[in-house]
Amino acid sequence: MADTAAFRQAWSTFPTGVSVMTTIQPDGQVHGMTANGINSVSLEPLLILACVGHTANSHTLIQDSGRFAISVLSEDQRSIGEYYARSVEKRVGDVEVSFSFTKEGAAFVDGGLAAMDCRVVDQYEAGDHTIFIGEVDEIEVNPGRPLVFFEGKFGGLPREGFPV
Repeated sequence: MADTAAFRQAWSTFPTGVSVMTTIQPDGQVHGMTANGINSVSLEPLLILACVGHTANSHTLIQDSGRFAISVLSEDQRSIGEYYARSVEKRVGDVEVSFSFTKEGAAFVDGGLAAMDCRVVDQYEAGDHTIFIGEVDEIEVNPGRPLVFFEGKFGGLPREGFPV
């Protein structure tokens, strides 16, 4: 019988990129969460998916606003990934994060490898998460090397075999 611990351990062996998913709070402040449950879905139209736990603060904000942005972090943004992986009450002002804003008002983390501003076009309940399908309204792409999450830790790719 499979259990939660085995499930987490199994998925920790699958290296993923690290992103910060942002939304704008009703007071205009940027709210973010570290996310690796993201994926491309379609080229026509440009669609992505993002999985957000029902208990995450971001969940209600995305449902209410109908928008989210994804910023793919570079290897030198580890502190930003760690900061947004903490619960909101454990985030202290020890990490500097600057944002650029899209014409729709979404927040992109400055210095990321890529960012996409998305409008929610569909959502599906799946267990304790919601799968938000977002149509991409704006994209930014920058050079650099990715931040990676593997076996519960942040890191980078080896220098050999992955030229930038």
